[in-house]
Amino acid sequence: MSTARPAVAPPSLPDRPGSRDLRPLVKVASFLAPYKARVAGALAALVVASAAWLALGQGLKYVVDAGFGSGEAHRLDVALAGALVVAAVLSVATYARFLLMMTTGERVVTDIRRAVYGHLLRLEPAFFETARTGEVTSRLTNDVTLLQAVIGFGFSMFLRNALMLAGALALMVWTSPKLSALIVLGIPATLAPILVVGRKVRRLSRENQDRVADVSAYVDESIHEIRTVQAWGHEDADRAHFGRHAEAAYASGVARVRQKAFLIGAVMLIAFSAVVVILWIGGRDVFAGTLSAGALSAFVFYAMLSAGAAAAISEVWGDLQRAAGATERLMELLATEPAIVAPPHPVPLPAPPRGEVRLERVTFRYPSRPEVAALADVSLAVAPGERVALVGPSGAGKSTVFQLLLRFYDPDAGVVRVDGVDARLADPHEVRGRFALVPQEPVVFAASVAENVRYARAGATDAEVREALAAAYALDFVERLPQGLDTQLGERGVRLSGGQRQRLAIARALLADRAVLLLDEATSSLDAESERYVQLALERLMRGRTTLIIAHRLATVQSADRIVVMDHGRIVASGSHAELVRQGGLYARLAELQFLGEIGAAGAVPAPRARAVT
Repeated sequence: MSTARPAVAPPSLPDRPGSRDLRPLVKVASFLAPYKARVAGALAALVVASAAWLALGQGLKYVVDAGFGSGEAHRLDVALAGALVVAAVLSVATYARFLLMMTTGERVVTDIRRAVYGHLLRLEPAFFETARTGEVTSRLTNDVTLLQAVIGFGFSMFLRNALMLAGALALMVWTSPKLSALIVLGIPATLAPILVVGRKVRRLSRENQDRVADVSAYVDESIHEIRTVQAWGHEDADRAHFGRHAEAAYASGVARVRQKAFLIGAVMLIAFSAVVVILWIGGRDVFAGTLSAGALSAFVFYAMLSAGAAAAISEVWGDLQRAAGATERLMELLATEPAIVAPPHPVPLPAPPRGEVRLERVTFRYPSRPEVAALADVSLAVAPGERVALVGPSGAGKSTVFQLLLRFYDPDAGVVRVDGVDARLADPHEVRGRFALVPQEPVVFAASVAENVRYARAGATDAEVREALAAAYALDFVERLPQGLDTQLGERGVRLSGGQRQRLAIARALLADRAVLLLDEATSSLDAESERYVQLALERLMRGRTTLIIAHRLATVQSADRIVVMDHGRIVASGSHAELVRQGGLYARLAELQFLGEIGAAGAVPAPRARAVT
């Protein structure tokens, strides 16, 4: 990892300005459709609960007029008993609504998480060249969590309060048209801040989510490369950089909260000011005998109910807007179409596999570096069972050959064939099933030894896993681990040495038992003893398989059937080690540099080229 951070933020996922409505939330409907029975039940409970709240106002009117006003105790008893019944109905309906909506919210966000993650696994490596892993993770966790709160609670609260507001206004008109006219005049004053300030809250919410994603991306990068950070003494600089990201997230969060607080406060002030005015005017109507005390009590109850509902709506509106922003970000991921997909009618690869690969006049540029051709008019044929080594300076195009064979990318021109079939006409999953990759830095997951080896073939038995480990000269050190095959290896295999991780990767490739083997500098950066074990394991792995080797040390490929020399994305020479040395040129210079100890007595060595050998 480069520890010096750029002054400008790195490329991120494509972003869109937030819309001014909640239409993005409509896209969640497809995830709600399988649970429409639950949603219908929750809506029914919501209607019953809202009706119960509104019925309490009429009960209050009856208590005041018929209970206290009449002086008859039994009428008061009946009124209060009725209120208890209504309260019981309200309680049961609220329980049902909360349970149904919250469990549905949990189910839906789980489905969304699975859909987004499954879609991410389909996207080609080119997507992740520009999309930061931390930002993708933030969308999959933080944004989905925000959406969960709205689906499970916020949306039902919005509907409940909207229904209660409409019902309360209707009953207020029925109770006192005169006082209702005053309330209606105050409604625009209540809605104005919701519409004006709500837009600002929406924009600030989207900005806040982006800043939080920046924090996640920075943490992911620095913690992932903690050894580099500490080796270069970059802790203080990273603390400062992280502090700036965290403070930016805090500042955007405070701006959002400030606008939201103003919105809630303004709505409540307007609403309760209207209630005070109603009490002042309504009280005089009671004194004048044009309005009963019970009717005024019910009207005030409905006015308070509508004020509370309006305040709740204003608060939930901001949450809905944040959820709309989160939905936009999630749907952007789901809308990103993978560039590498199976054709409608894929051509099957021949069975059994032959292990033949061919590049025919292939030209390719990485999407993130379109100005440079990683491969330029490259043709390479590898026969079944042949061992071919690819050598050359850094940036020559060796790793790109592997990327195209695995169909992580498609060539800009030319054809990549696997067992005679154009890879673009086949299913990518089937194409990749012909290859076993042993990379320079083997991937070890935070799982057990058995799970890591079985990653190549999920249905393999413990006996087959042990057999693969033994063939990779790894069973001895595995059996010395505390729990043997069940030993947890920690994140990225931190409990293993480099040579042990490499042998584990070879065991995985042995268990996969695929026709073509791709070795990407599999013995680089190992000590002599580890390299000996790895070389023995590789010899077993290569038997009977087509093998392509990217070589760091030329001494390790002298026994290859053919050595292909690459430079600047082109094949510049091909032959055996002895033939290439006799021809002179790039390979001879590379060999002279690497075998310096053997030829030093013969005289001076030419100055090394500036480009490193990889």
